[in-house]
Amino acid sequence: MVLPEFPVERRSAAIGIWGAVGGLSAALGPVIGGALIDIANWRWVFFVNVPVCLIAAAIGVRFLRESLDETARKHVDVPGALLAVLSVGLLALAIVQSDEWGWATPTTIGILSAAAIATAAFVVSCKRSTTPVLDLRLLKLPFVTASTVAGLVFSAGFFAMIFVNTQWLQAVWGYGVLRSGWATVPGPFMAALVAAPAGRAAQRFGHGKVIGLGCFIFATSMACMNIFMVKEPSFWTHFFPYNIISGFGIGLSISTFSSAATAYLPHTRFAMGSALSNTSRQVGAALGLAIVGSLLTAAAKSKDVAHGVQQGWTYVSITIFLAGIVMIAMFRKPTAEQLATAAS
Repeated sequence: MVLPEFPVERRSAAIGIWGAVGGLSAALGPVIGGALIDIANWRWVFFVNVPVCLIAAAIGVRFLRESLDETARKHVDVPGALLAVLSVGLLALAIVQSDEWGWATPTTIGILSAAAIATAAFVVSCKRSTTPVLDLRLLKLPFVTASTVAGLVFSAGFFAMIFVNTQWLQAVWGYGVLRSGWATVPGPFMAALVAAPAGRAAQRFGHGKVIGLGCFIFATSMACMNIFMVKEPSFWTHFFPYNIISGFGIGLSISTFSSAATAYLPHTRFAMGSALSNTSRQVGAALGLAIVGSLLTAAAKSKDVAHGVQQGWTYVSITIFLAGIVMIAMFRKPTAEQLATAAS
């Protein structure tokens, strides 16, 4: 909805500003959430979203204009949406419960099989539907494919990082909820500062290069945190520096993903391109949290949470590095023939 309001040469910069606002929100979220838990209880972390969303909806209705494809049919692909939710939910369930059920048990195998069937049915549904929930034809475009795949992998690491960092602060260093929230502020704040310049850099040097650089910086900071972190609380020397460095890498990457998937699309396809990108990132987030949740559950049973968090950092480093490789290797400007084929 933001992209049509700007000329082509300013869209990446606009998304960068949008990402900067998101970075500030990410910085404030843990602090506000920690304060709500300390003052009231954890339920207020969910309740507070109701008035916030109502205010956001009112502002959106008042100031945003729809980005519409006037030739599109006014029909909702309900089966496709349900199959998407089912496939991701089943896969996440199998991962989360793998430590308790075991990977080779009939229950886990059955759920994984059901997830595979639901995924296949989702793909078939999208191909057959005249108004698919996700238009998979766009994956014929190299920049959309790169953004979608890398976005999924990046989110699987990024959201896992948030979780494992918090676990280290609370379970290993013994920080309270509010103190943990304050401890995580520097990274998102740095990401917010970097996001707007990152958008302009993507416009000049290319999305693949900017995101790739950001991913490599982010992955390196997580690897260093894993290697050099100590079990005694040492915020300024062992957490703060890597939090700042990772925030710089995240700032280069996360908002740039949003413009990468739509970089060369006509305005009538912005909504679908954004949908593909955002869906892949949400799927990645769900799977990433399920994976590190499984790692930390196993570590808690062995009473070695620190080892579980370190495994989580290793996982984050690998996934973020792979996301950078995908963007550098696959992100390409499409040819006119590719655009025509994807739109046909």
